[in-house]
Amino acid sequence: MNDQHDHGALGDAEYTEFMELAAEEGFDAEEVEGAIEEAGHGPLPVLAVVGRPNVGKSTLVNRIIGRREAVVEDKPGVTRDRVTYEAEWAGRRFKVVDTGGWEQDVLGIDASVAAQAEFAIEAADACLFVVDATVGATDTDEAVVKLLRRAGKPVVLAANKVDGQSGEADAATLWSLGLGEPFPVSSLHGRGTGDLLDEVLKKLPEAPEQRFGNAVGGPRRIALIGRPNVGKSSLLNKVANEDRVVVNELAGTTRDPVDELIELGGVTWKFVDTAGIRKKVHLQSGADYYASLRTAAAIEKAEVAVILIDTTDKISVQDQRIITMAVESGRAIVIAYNKWDELDEERRYYLEREIETEMQQVTWAPRVNVSAKTGRHMEKLVPAIETALAGWETRVPTGRLNAFLGEIVAANPHPIRGGKQPRILFGTQAGTKPPRFVLFASGFLEAGYRRFIERRLREEFGFDGTPIHISVRVREKRGRKK
Repeated sequence: MNDQHDHGALGDAEYTEFMELAAEEGFDAEEVEGAIEEAGHGPLPVLAVVGRPNVGKSTLVNRIIGRREAVVEDKPGVTRDRVTYEAEWAGRRFKVVDTGGWEQDVLGIDASVAAQAEFAIEAADACLFVVDATVGATDTDEAVVKLLRRAGKPVVLAANKVDGQSGEADAATLWSLGLGEPFPVSSLHGRGTGDLLDEVLKKLPEAPEQRFGNAVGGPRRIALIGRPNVGKSSLLNKVANEDRVVVNELAGTTRDPVDELIELGGVTWKFVDTAGIRKKVHLQSGADYYASLRTAAAIEKAEVAVILIDTTDKISVQDQRIITMAVESGRAIVIAYNKWDELDEERRYYLEREIETEMQQVTWAPRVNVSAKTGRHMEKLVPAIETALAGWETRVPTGRLNAFLGEIVAANPHPIRGGKQPRILFGTQAGTKPPRFVLFASGFLEAGYRRFIERRLREEFGFDGTPIHISVRVREKRGRKK
């Protein structure tokens, strides 16, 4: 496979030809290689921030991502809509999973700590364990340490709330946890966070571990996602032809993902039945908060997200949030409109209007109209999943891509702005799963023109069922020769 080359997705001959083209257009070789490498990296490494309530995890997450996004309130258990953020340090990008927002007494302390840490660690490449240095190591902290040891993931220990020299001694006592050097930080004031992040980068892989089932010849992984009570468990039971998952009219019965090996269409698939994502609730009970964290973890580990939409309800903001979560994660996507057998003509009419207006961001995803209860059109699910996976893995040779880009630029040039007309000079596909393109241009390409390029790429090459990432590198202005 070409994907194994050092040149991203380019083979040796293709790479040589491409670099010659770049030189002709005045691009620096190092700049071009950097752009291909950056665009071709695929999913970012994941850092889970774990620790007991109220040790300052969310404040530290805000410090790491450089903006105030994670909700911070001076009481344990405050939740927020999102659990995953993107961060950058020393030129390297990674994802941060904030695992705050659970209440200590939801399921008894041991169970809640176990759930809290396990969910996050499951999808992480490394963990940042935050301890309140002013309190010292508690029994709860010791419980988290045991989980971290069992998981075997690299760990960095942050001794938080060290605001000055006097707190250094408090931090030093945390050597007793047996996790190595405690890094004294103040998430509130930013003290020591640079050294902490330097250590985090040492523990994070350059590229994340390939978690996809087919990397080792195993079954392809499918995450069933959707808001509570859309029929995820019923769908899983129907495709498995037996009751493997508890189904209850009470929304949100499923708390933990259940991995099931199921044979469909002569192929074995691994289905992950995820807990439903609930709408934003400011003090969600712990179990519901875990559900959204679990769903994020399931998406991280899956290759395809089958998003279930309850057709008997209006398409909601929640549905769109779940779709955005899957698109941003770069997974292949299938939309399954469930409970189709329960629709009357009037609801069907309004549903089609809703799909036109509310599902704009995934018009490219294969659609199946199913009934998990009766089994209607279940046979269409596997072909849709296979179509999405094929799109997700599609690779366009550089020569063919550039011939296509040349035709587009000639027929539909970029609008003139400020007396200048930026042009796409050439491009390459830097990676697959999902397809990632890097375009080299003479000037800034507007968002509308980028969307036009994406639309034309889909028309020409397919890419059904997959997000497409397009990054643009603008040629730097060189000094004039005298």
